[in-house]
Amino acid sequence: MAYEEIIDTCKKRDIKLVDLKFCDLPGTWQHFTLPLDQLDKKAFEEGIGFDGSSIRGFKEIQESDMLLVPDINTVTTDPFSKFPLASFICDVYEPGAVKKAFENDPRFVAKKAEEFLVESGLADKAYFGPEAEFFIFDKVNFGSGPNFSFHEIKSAEANWDAKEDKDLPGNGHGYKIRNKEGYFPVPPTDQLADIRREMVFEMKKFGIEVEKEHHEVSTGGQAEIDIKYDTLKKIADKTMAFKYVVKNVAFRNGKTATFMPKPIWGDNGSGMHVHVSLWKEGVPLFHDKGGYSNLSEMAIYFIGGLLKHAPAILAFAAPTTNSYKRLVPGFEAPVNLAYSGRNRSAAIRIPAYSDSPAATRIEFRPPDPSANPYLLFSAMLLAGLDGVKNKIKPMDPINENIYKMDKSRDIPQVPDSLDKSLAALEKDSDFLTKDGVFAKELIATWINYKKTAEYDFIRTRPSPAEFALYYDV
Repeated sequence: MAYEEIIDTCKKRDIKLVDLKFCDLPGTWQHFTLPLDQLDKKAFEEGIGFDGSSIRGFKEIQESDMLLVPDINTVTTDPFSKFPLASFICDVYEPGAVKKAFENDPRFVAKKAEEFLVESGLADKAYFGPEAEFFIFDKVNFGSGPNFSFHEIKSAEANWDAKEDKDLPGNGHGYKIRNKEGYFPVPPTDQLADIRREMVFEMKKFGIEVEKEHHEVSTGGQAEIDIKYDTLKKIADKTMAFKYVVKNVAFRNGKTATFMPKPIWGDNGSGMHVHVSLWKEGVPLFHDKGGYSNLSEMAIYFIGGLLKHAPAILAFAAPTTNSYKRLVPGFEAPVNLAYSGRNRSAAIRIPAYSDSPAATRIEFRPPDPSANPYLLFSAMLLAGLDGVKNKIKPMDPINENIYKMDKSRDIPQVPDSLDKSLAALEKDSDFLTKDGVFAKELIATWINYKKTAEYDFIRTRPSPAEFALYYDV
């Protein structure tokens, strides 16, 4: 859409405000708003200034001036504003006579990853399909200080809120979801169906095509809304908008939604399984009717690269300390670095719903929805391409339930903590940086931020569970 068209449409719809959204390094949308008459044509070429030192993972104060350049192809209307609002996703640039993209802009990484794929000659498109699970709670409260720490979750449909609570709408009706029995119940046991459907309608306004929605396995409001696959940067944009819609629709209904991977102890956490396939000139490259689970040799090598670099990828795929409370055996956790057809106990599953070449893909299961989608999808692509280029063959597929297998089989597992994933990334980042897709400064900034702002923050604080274990020592 041309600039003049956008302005004309805004005037016809009485839209007088423009919102500029962009992604910080950890993976959260930031924004500011300006009157429509301040959005001149030069903004799409020269950008609009902002303070980069106040954004996580961007700049220090002595180099804080930065520019946002709206991507004209991302314009939508924002349904969550009290006033009619046009919204753009933006790219981040350095100021100066020669406009230069900011190396730590996650969206720029995704752009470079797609360019690298084409330049490799191996394929011209990589399609990604994330399945981001989340929780919808009635209430949540939490706090932490030198002498206290607590959190409390309220959910009318959860079995752990069995005692009637007047503050919970609909509580006391007797319909409760038992642990691990939240998959596909109908209303009234599923109390959140209409809210999920409202999310689906709002996602369409952001150009997100929804395939299905349902309650997920965990009690207490776990949900999943599956969106149709798309190319790397586009699906990362859509994942950001997806999370924005989920949170705002929940808030509008007096609820609260979270993509925190493991908010509930003793029940399943939220993952973001990511489906991926490579195509060239409209032809799917992962299909071979005679291969294992209909996989081509290229797909097997792609799997080999993913499994080889998985510990390092986990620094982006499971990037929070809370992620590793999900990645424990016993809760459908994809901790085993193996691949298998139809088998959810392996880190890589080959879906078997269809024999169509276009539907042939691999599903990488360790990621969770706390991930920055631009960085995660780019890292997955580069790891897989490394496998294809170097013909990295994975171990043989495992068709058994790996959780019940003899431990002597010695199947590698994902790192069991954030610091171990960050250490793996420190040792194994050449596949990300050697072709310039990930800047070395970005990797260093990511590791430093995650270590100091998150891992050390948690590591140095006592928790209520530690008081239960150790107070009487």
